[in-house]
Amino acid sequence: MKNRYITPVLLGAGIALLLYSCKSKIPEKAVAVTNFDKATYLGKWYEIARLDYKWEKDLNNVTAEYSLNEDGTIKVDNKGYNVKKDKWEESIGKAKFVKKDNVGMLKVSFFGPFYSGYNVVAIDPDYKYALVAGESLKYMWVLSRETSIPKNIKLDYLRKAQEIGYDTSELVWVKQGQR
Repeated sequence: MKNRYITPVLLGAGIALLLYSCKSKIPEKAVAVTNFDKATYLGKWYEIARLDYKWEKDLNNVTAEYSLNEDGTIKVDNKGYNVKKDKWEESIGKAKFVKKDNVGMLKVSFFGPFYSGYNVVAIDPDYKYALVAGESLKYMWVLSRETSIPKNIKLDYLRKAQEIGYDTSELVWVKQGQR
């Protein structure tokens, strides 16, 4: 009798997990940019700062390169030099827009059906600098098309991050161009 309930329960749990992993999250006070230009955002970005977490621990010279896949999703190619292991590391994933492709609210996956929020919450008009919020206040990145960022942009993005609720004193400032 118990066996007939196992399949429906497992199926229901699987569907719930899939639905949960497919929706994107954004911190409560964060707002994704509108009039987002996907084509202009594509290309190579340098990570200037991040809130550290296990997948990027000990990485310097971190870059993210975004390109369009044939199916309309965005290929995400993250690379960084692990100073403790003395080797380059790379993660390739894909991103999809959550709403419309002109809203900077995406979900990204490096592990099959499991997605996490990737939200562009600030970007300059020339798409040279971006502030990206993760799905919670544990994840945040400052990105640049160059290996540095002007002080005025840095201060603006730090202020915006603090307004959202991020603890910017916890940021890791990524070393670019050195190992």
